[in-house]
Amino acid sequence: MSLHTAWLATREPEAPPALTACVRDLLESHPEWERLSRVDAFIEASEVLLRRVLEGGAVARANALDLLAADACVTWAFEAAADDPGTVAGRAERATKDIAAIAAEFA
Repeated sequence: MSLHTAWLATREPEAPPALTACVRDLLESHPEWERLSRVDAFIEASEVLLRRVLEGGAVARANALDLLAADACVTWAFEAAADDPGTVAGRAERATKDIAAIAAEFA
């Protein structure tokens, strides 16, 4: 279990098991993210999941779990960022810019 997935397992209230499993599997499939801060690892995960959704057709029902997981990753990233409040604004700006760039790729 990675440090990021171990942290995820401590979140209260617990997220639905399928959602947690989706994120956990993604984090564990990217061991290189272990060197990232928790915030950055979860932002990376959200970007990968968003790309999956957009590549698969955002309206496809089969993409619902990935879309929910992407949203959860952003939430968890900012939950982790709250430990260092002075960085939240900069991280939010960067994440917003990166997510908008992904959306623009598929526009």
